[in-house]
Amino acid sequence: MLKRLKAAGPPLLLLAPSLILLAVFVYGLLAANFQTSITDNHTAAQATGQQPTVVVWFDNYFALLGSSSFQHSLMNLLLFTVVFLIGTMVIGFCWAWMMDKPSRGEGIFRSIYLFPMAVSFVASGVVWRWLLNSNEGENASGLNRLFQMVGLDFLQNPWWNDVTFGITAIALPAIWQLSGYVMALFLAGFRGIPEELREAARMDGASEWQLYRLVLFPQLSPVALSALIIIGHMSLKSFDLIMSISKPANYQTKVPAVDMYVFKSSFDYANAAAVGTILLVIVAVIVVPYLIWTNRQEKR
Repeated sequence: MLKRLKAAGPPLLLLAPSLILLAVFVYGLLAANFQTSITDNHTAAQATGQQPTVVVWFDNYFALLGSSSFQHSLMNLLLFTVVFLIGTMVIGFCWAWMMDKPSRGEGIFRSIYLFPMAVSFVASGVVWRWLLNSNEGENASGLNRLFQMVGLDFLQNPWWNDVTFGITAIALPAIWQLSGYVMALFLAGFRGIPEELREAARMDGASEWQLYRLVLFPQLSPVALSALIIIGHMSLKSFDLIMSISKPANYQTKVPAVDMYVFKSSFDYANAAAVGTILLVIVAVIVVPYLIWTNRQEKR
């Protein structure tokens, strides 16, 4: 036993600073957030300690989940995530498929596709706020003005000001920014497939379409799953892009992350913490199964 402790001592000492920081600033703060979420800390006086708080357990969660306003935020989050995922996966995959065979000017096209990633969500949101202006007719601007100029007036719409589907308009700039990242993932997957596998399929009489459909595409399933998890978890935490295009007070584009900001700004720390915990659970439901699957794959 003593020998084992001596052998494990140096590695534990090496990892100790990281473990302590992780315990305090990740799990410790998660515990503190949950503790706040089960109290009645809803006012500035309670937030500053001038009035006491009491534990109400899960009342805040029940009130939030039963609220039509928060249900609207959850539906917006679902719509945003679905449109964001489908758009980035389809466009990113198609770009990677087109660039699978090396060609002249590939570096230029790759740079063009990846450039939006270098732009912050806030900066792009300012531009897209103008492009997605909801004014129509004589006062039209942005995309609505473009549709008017080319004779496609029927395509004019209120964009993010639509109460039901306005959040899907904000998914457009998100797709524009992250499609290049998905393309890079799929392109790396294509380039990682051995050339011998392609040649063997061609020698067996497979056409180019059969080569891709039956041989290459199945090899990309781990890449596709990784891209889904990464983009999905990013969409669930979307905040800066939505805030730079819309406003916190806009009912039509609010998502749980925006609700959390609004609650915190009004000193309603309990509900803000409860929203944060709900988001954490949603992300965990998506990420944890993926981590378990990858761990099992590595052990095979």
